[in-house]
Amino acid sequence: MSEDANASGKSYDPFEPFREVRDAYLNTLSKAMIDAVNTEGYAEATGAMLDGYLTATKPFREALEKNMLQALQQLSLPSRQEVAALAERFTNMEMRLDDMDAKLDGIVKSLADEKKARSEAASRAGAAGSPVEAAPDQPKAASAAAGRARRAATPPDKPRR
Repeated sequence: MSEDANASGKSYDPFEPFREVRDAYLNTLSKAMIDAVNTEGYAEATGAMLDGYLTATKPFREALEKNMLQALQQLSLPSRQEVAALAERFTNMEMRLDDMDAKLDGIVKSLADEKKARSEAASRAGAAGSPVEAAPDQPKAASAAAGRARRAATPPDKPRR
């Protein structure tokens, strides 16, 4: 036996046949389970069990929810629905502020353009006037629109960073 092991370069493993049997069994069982799960009957049976479970647990879930709301009220804590409503209101306020910011940017830009046009007209008329003042840097209306789009894409029940 030692000559056989030395000739092939491997030692004999007495558990290898058992491993092969185990692997063959698991492959066969896996194929059988896949075939069983992919049938319409299995889907119907699973659906019926789930419906039964949900029907049986509905009174318990409702009682738990009612007790949780009472406990939250006694502890002066908001419920999930109240937090979601607040998040939605804050999102609406942020969107309105962004709209107002964009409108103000437009007004400031038009005033700066008007001031620039007046100073150019005065300099062309030959009036001895003061040098033209540079308009302050204006935030772009596009940045407000981008912020609004970002907030609209964030679900109200998830925290934002």
